[in-house]
Amino acid sequence: MALYNLSTPHTGPFTLLGIPGLEAYHVWISIPFCFIYSVALVGNSVLLYLIAMERSLHAPMFFFLSMLALTDLVLSTTCVPKTLSIFWFGPQKISFPGCLTQLFFLHYSFVLDSAILLAMAFDRYVAICSPLRYTTILTPKAIIKIAVGISFRSFCVFVPCVFLVNRLPFCRTHVIAHTYCEHIGVARLACADISLNIWYGFCVPIMTVIIDVMLIAVSYTLILRAVFRLPSRDARQKALGTCGSHVCVILMFYIPAFFSILAHRFGRNVPLTFHIMFANLYVIIPPALNPIVYGVKTKQIRDKVIVLLLPKRSQ
Repeated sequence: MALYNLSTPHTGPFTLLGIPGLEAYHVWISIPFCFIYSVALVGNSVLLYLIAMERSLHAPMFFFLSMLALTDLVLSTTCVPKTLSIFWFGPQKISFPGCLTQLFFLHYSFVLDSAILLAMAFDRYVAICSPLRYTTILTPKAIIKIAVGISFRSFCVFVPCVFLVNRLPFCRTHVIAHTYCEHIGVARLACADISLNIWYGFCVPIMTVIIDVMLIAVSYTLILRAVFRLPSRDARQKALGTCGSHVCVILMFYIPAFFSILAHRFGRNVPLTFHIMFANLYVIIPPALNPIVYGVKTKQIRDKVIVLLLPKRSQ
């Protein structure tokens, strides 16, 4: 996407300060951040490699999992390298086009992550509630349509925010008390009415994610109904086991997200330092934990990881 020709004339670069109040601890904070980011890079890269190379993993569930891993890489890489440079070298400048690009990919990845989790819930619903029709419903053509559809939906949901920020005049401070550019944080620096930014930036993406959550809840309600109708306990445990990793990832994604949203909206007494620290943890911890959860809870992936890392022991 060509965002670099969107900047308004005479718009200078912004300065990212980092985490206000914790400047003296930036170097120390960077140590766990760097470690967790490395785990996210390695874990998701290994996951993508295994899914691409192993024919036994060429199934709809693992295709959506590879999309999730790729989106997590985009989400964390959009923010963390710049954050680490602030922690190591002090406040950093970012150009206006660069800021627009960062905020787009940050929020686009978030909305796309939510849509992928919905697609994965649909996959589990079909696998458990209509197992005999699984291969006829989730054909390769249908999977490609779902992937293109959720990617395009996420693009359409958030690309207007880029233009809403681009139209604003920035005649006051260009200093952002954060480690990365996010939509409302940048818009609040403008010397103009930003009510449209607030309305669209809060309502449209959030309502999109809430709809995803509601549809996921419906999927798992139907899944639980089908599971508890199974005749044997072993069959019920096996069916629920295939959903365990997905449920863990859903909880890790949505609970912190809604906590952060509610804290921003209603937590007027919550310190800014907490908001920024939590926002930074959110873009690295779920991407780092997702491949670990699937590696531990999904037997097919766990077996392939053991073969990859310990070939002699696996023999």
